[in-house]
Amino acid sequence: MAAPASDRPGRWSPLALFVTFAGAGYLPKMPGTWGSLAALPPGALILWLGGGWVLAIAGLLAILAGTAAAHVYYQKVGGSDPQEIVIDEVGGQWLALAPLALDPLHFLVAFAAFRLFDTLKPWPINALERLPGGLGIMADDAAAGLVAAALSASGLYLTGQF
Repeated sequence: MAAPASDRPGRWSPLALFVTFAGAGYLPKMPGTWGSLAALPPGALILWLGGGWVLAIAGLLAILAGTAAAHVYYQKVGGSDPQEIVIDEVGGQWLALAPLALDPLHFLVAFAAFRLFDTLKPWPINALERLPGGLGIMADDAAAGLVAAALSASGLYLTGQF
């Protein structure tokens, strides 16, 4: 059941801007893909300025702050996992990129791997989305990002691209 209109955060409120990653989650069709794409330019900048560890920390901070913010947003709008929340994709995508180089091929591989695991949600990733509230919204994407990071780095290494 949706919350009364007076309780819903405004589309451009600070809470909504954070969980939709500056409105990327409002784009039509496939908001998760838009959120992942929107994460790439700032992810590249963070990787360039600070390296993989800084990007991994940024991803973890996005997941942690996103868990709290998504929980508040979720409670205000009602529903199980509002589609416009894409801060989970941002954190997961940054985790997927963290061990890789600032290279278009690496970004393409990490993007594709993250979207694959975020969309298909194989076990145990799918079990995490059943966690309550903001934790369930965020945890599966964090796990998908970690799996995508490991498999992307391994695949690129084994093919001599790392």
